[in-house]
Amino acid sequence: MKNTKKTSIWKSARVGLFAFLGMVIFAYGFQTTQVDFEELRSERRQESLVRVMRALAHPDLFEYEQVEEVVNASLYVPCPAAGAPEMASQNGADPYLTLTPACAAPGETVRVEGFNFAPNTTGPVRFIPGNDPANTVSLGRDNAETDENGHFVLDLVLPKRPSDDVQFIRATLRRNLGLPHFSQSAYDTWSKIVETVFLALLATVFGTVLAIPMSFIAARNLMKPVKSPLASIGLSVLGWPVGIWFGYSIFSWVGVLSAQAGSNLWVNLLSIFAIPVITLYGFRWAVPPEEPNLPSRLVRFTRLAALFGLVVLAFFGLFQLASLFQVVGTALQAGLGAFGFLGYFLFQVGDIVAISTAGLGALAVGAALSSFLGRIGQLATERLPLATLKALNLVLAAAAMATIFGLIGQLIEWLYQPGNPVYTVWGPLIIGATLGMVLAVFTKAKEALPVGMVIYSVTRTFLNALRSVEALVMAIVFVIAVGIGPFAGMMALGLHTIVSLAKLYSEQVESIASGPLEAIEATGANRLQTIIYAVIPQIVPPYISYTMYRWDINVRMSTIIGFVGGGGIGFLLQQNINLLNYRGASAQMLAIAVVVSLMDYISSELRERVI
Repeated sequence: MKNTKKTSIWKSARVGLFAFLGMVIFAYGFQTTQVDFEELRSERRQESLVRVMRALAHPDLFEYEQVEEVVNASLYVPCPAAGAPEMASQNGADPYLTLTPACAAPGETVRVEGFNFAPNTTGPVRFIPGNDPANTVSLGRDNAETDENGHFVLDLVLPKRPSDDVQFIRATLRRNLGLPHFSQSAYDTWSKIVETVFLALLATVFGTVLAIPMSFIAARNLMKPVKSPLASIGLSVLGWPVGIWFGYSIFSWVGVLSAQAGSNLWVNLLSIFAIPVITLYGFRWAVPPEEPNLPSRLVRFTRLAALFGLVVLAFFGLFQLASLFQVVGTALQAGLGAFGFLGYFLFQVGDIVAISTAGLGALAVGAALSSFLGRIGQLATERLPLATLKALNLVLAAAAMATIFGLIGQLIEWLYQPGNPVYTVWGPLIIGATLGMVLAVFTKAKEALPVGMVIYSVTRTFLNALRSVEALVMAIVFVIAVGIGPFAGMMALGLHTIVSLAKLYSEQVESIASGPLEAIEATGANRLQTIIYAVIPQIVPPYISYTMYRWDINVRMSTIIGFVGGGGIGFLLQQNINLLNYRGASAQMLAIAVVVSLMDYISSELRERVI
């Protein structure tokens, strides 16, 4: 005989307790979210819902040329002391109104009948004060609709506007003429939906270009093997701010020099054609392919100075190229008429080049100086004795960490403005130097530290922090920065695209096969060659897929950021909703649905063909 295991009373009690807790949670959720189906069943809500749903079902896309028939009927509110006036005789062929009664007290009901109007026409019936004929008063359900004989009947409640003057009831009935044509709302919707698509396109392109390099330093499998000794890390860190400051100073001066050269077209063209030739031959002289004998120090110094001068000259050429684009763009914008947007594009490209050249030059000098000092630190680690290297590490680590914390302190000063140097200058410097010395003391002098994982962690933290901020919030910030319009929306979506795609791209890099990576590294390839020949071939198809999907997302998101002034069709949709123009809003929602569906189909087809 089998022993049946009895159900434990505590197990039943536990199940009952969880069920009770679940009920309590849902009950509190109902109260918090104010669930009230009685409000949904109320007559007022039902009337409003029906009216809005009917408006949404008739998008404002087409309209007719209309002719109006406007007829007035006199009315006294209240009745004069002499009694109700007699109704004027009416010509049987013209449209006219009859009021029953011809006078009444405020708040009473008057029956309005219309005769001889055009059949099957609609229009409002309004109360017109006699002392203010420009001000019409709505009387509730006051939309008249004639039958096939041009007749209508409407009962209206008079407003509480008593007056001794004669007042009027005005019927304005409209009928359509000719064939339908696109309404102004349809033209506005088309203009804004095109703006939305291109807003999303530019945000996707710029975001993708910046997300690709960021994805490599956010990939664990690429950054984990990156290790350097403390001396190399310290010198590299110190090289970045010094190089950026020096580079920005030099190239800003080059920009001023280029501006002083003028925006003359011939000067720009001469610079554009002459500088590449000079730079090409100069680089061939300064960096010869082979030399049988080691050149003297004077020759090497001369070549190094020549290289620096050629770089400065090349950046002068970039500033001149920006000036050329702006000069030509201005001319084309004025002369191409409908195609003036090509000139506008050239001008803006020139402006982008002019703005970014000094910054790119500063980053290039910072990277070059950091790399050069890092190699010196690597050589010092390999050649110096341990005692000397330990002392050097102590100094360099303290200086590097003090620099990092000092920059963080300046950021805090800029954001929060405490105005106390103890918190933003001396405190961060002391804390950073102390941490650097502690790091140098507790690490071996020649030990390779996982600097790649530090960069990886900082990058992923930065991406996650920015990705947690919705594009809607970013759009608010950029609206303040550049004003209301699609440019603010494009910048917000572009920034959100960078952080989102960088995360997706980096995760794809982390999932690549390790075999090709190890094979390329076994040949002695450097990091750049490894990425080009082992990583990129494996990530191109998913990168294309993610990019297309992101464009689809940006099209949908651009309809939302318009609600905060980010341009696109969302801005128009918000206006129509605020104005209770639900037919216009329906046209915009229909356009959004069509574009999103087309984007989904196009991206699916492209993914199928490309990937």
